[in-house]
Amino acid sequence: MLVADLLWKSFFREHDVLIKWLLLFAGACALYLWIKGKKQTKLDRDEAAKLKAERSKVVEPEVIVRCLHCSVHLPKSEAIQQEDRFYCSRDHLDSLDAQGWMGSAAWRISPNQDFRAEDLAPDLVVIHHISLPPGGFVDRSSTQFIVDFFQNKLDVSLHPYFQEIADQRVSSHFLISRSGEVYQFVSTQKKAWHAGVSSFFGREKCNDFSIGIELEGDSNHPFEDIQYSALAKLSAQLSAVYPTLQFAGHSDIAPGRKADPGIQFSWNKFQAKTGISLKKIPFGLDPR
Repeated sequence: MLVADLLWKSFFREHDVLIKWLLLFAGACALYLWIKGKKQTKLDRDEAAKLKAERSKVVEPEVIVRCLHCSVHLPKSEAIQQEDRFYCSRDHLDSLDAQGWMGSAAWRISPNQDFRAEDLAPDLVVIHHISLPPGGFVDRSSTQFIVDFFQNKLDVSLHPYFQEIADQRVSSHFLISRSGEVYQFVSTQKKAWHAGVSSFFGREKCNDFSIGIELEGDSNHPFEDIQYSALAKLSAQLSAVYPTLQFAGHSDIAPGRKADPGIQFSWNKFQAKTGISLKKIPFGLDPR
C-alpha cells in the first residue's frame, strides 16, 4: 500500500498541470451546457407562448363594401374609395351612376333643385363662371365660398358682397374649381337652379332640359388649363349618357342679362380638347 501511495503521489506531482487543465475544461463544458440548456428552455417557453397567442387570436373578417355604381360587393381592400363611397373599377368611378351622380366628383348636395318632367333627359349643357367674392380666387383659395353658397350655408358676415346675395337660392349641377376639382351639387336627373329666365332656340326655361357647369373664374382672368381638361373630361362623361347634348354659354341663352362664361373662355380650346362636333356648339367658337 505504501508503494502504491507513493506511486500515485508521484503521478499527480508529474501530471499536476495536465490534471488542472482537464478539470478546468470539464468545468467549462459543464457551464456551457448549463447556459445552453437555460437558453433553450427560454426559447421553448417563448415559442410556446407565441403559439398560444396565435391560437387565441380572433381572425377579423375582411370588410366587404358595395360598389355605388353597380352594387357589386367586394373586399374593401380591393375597392376604389372616393370620399365615403366605394367603386369596383376606375370605369365606374369615372361615370354617372343610375341616379345621375358622377363617382369621381366631390358630392355636396344642394337643397336648391327640382324634379325634371317625367322622361325628359337633358340635351343641353350650359357653361357659366362664378367667383365669390368677385375676383377672390386671384390671391387666395375661395372655392369653399361657392360650395357654401350653393348649399345655402354662406356666412354673409365674411364679406360685404355676400350680404348682397344672401337671399339668393341658386345651384348648379357641377362646379370646376381653379385647381380642376369637380364638385357635384344636383343629380343630372333633376333640375338645378342655374339658368334663370332663358331660351335656347325658342325653348324657354332652360333649367328644365339642361345641365349647368360652373367654372370658378370671371371675365377678367383666363381660365386655367386644368379647368379645360376637367371640363373636357366631364363633357365626355356626360355625353356618354346623354349623346344628344349641345353646349352653350349662359350669355347665349340669356343674352343681355348674363355675360358668362365671358370673353376669357376659349370655345376653341374647349372644342379642341373635347373633339365635340361643331354642330353641338350651335353659337360657334368666337369669344363672347
